[in-house]
Amino acid sequence: MISNLDPDFEQRLNEVADRITVALDQLIPPASGPEAQLMRAMRHGALSKGKRLRPFITIEVGRMFGAQEKSLLRGAAAVECMHAYSLIHDDLPCMDDDDYRRGQPTVHKAFDEATALLAGDALQALAFEIMVSPETHRDALMRCKLVERLALAAGARGMVGGQMIDMYPALDDEEPLQVMTRMQRLKTGALITLAGEVGALLGGALDSERHAISGYTNDLGLAFQIVDDLLDVEGDPGILGKATAKDVAAGKKNFVSLLGVEGAQDRVRYLAAQAKQHLASFGSRASSLLHTVDFVLNRRH
Repeated sequence: MISNLDPDFEQRLNEVADRITVALDQLIPPASGPEAQLMRAMRHGALSKGKRLRPFITIEVGRMFGAQEKSLLRGAAAVECMHAYSLIHDDLPCMDDDDYRRGQPTVHKAFDEATALLAGDALQALAFEIMVSPETHRDALMRCKLVERLALAAGARGMVGGQMIDMYPALDDEEPLQVMTRMQRLKTGALITLAGEVGALLGGALDSERHAISGYTNDLGLAFQIVDDLLDVEGDPGILGKATAKDVAAGKKNFVSLLGVEGAQDRVRYLAAQAKQHLASFGSRASSLLHTVDFVLNRRH
């Protein structure tokens, strides 16, 4: 049971997750013909049960600024498509080589490596297709802004850049904690930051408000990753739905190996306090986002 959350938060989180799943089910329909296996693989990767934290942030930030629900749902679905693509590729044998994700076989295990690679590519393309559609926002300039943010978050200066550092960290050549922090701000944090940016843009937030949301998501994203590293050491594979102790087995450094368990826990608490402070100017409107910080701190999967 997650502590320090209002009784309605988990219900709200689950409701949003269900809405995103329904939206993705419609955006990635079953297909017949030669491409049917590709569509099945895309659905396997995108529709599997997950927290849907990134689209939740998009929707909650957007609602705080009065964005239209249809726009928010589509923007959130695009963010989740990009996230699903990243997980499929991250699990490949040439990357982290994982057999399970969210309690089910990873896409390359359920299908094959070539299909998994193509399914990830197709989900990435779908994210841009959703974001650039007039159904997401009637203003072409706004759609251009959304696509620009999506591209920057996903590319060499974002998630993919972080993955590259993860593969070739060169931690012996530079200060290890700085390299680790940069890697995770890119690999994990870039899409969490994107999630907040999409909601703020669709809601017409002021520049100062967008800056506050960016500070919040930056700290939340890093806290999320450190909790992930703690779960890799202390978590239950049956609850997590994936293998644990992967970093230790691979000889990879993470926040726990660099800071120790207590040091990593202290860093998470510090980041959580900072994340909440970024929301202070929004008052009670940010209640759901504040509870999201507690959810990240207390998550077990």
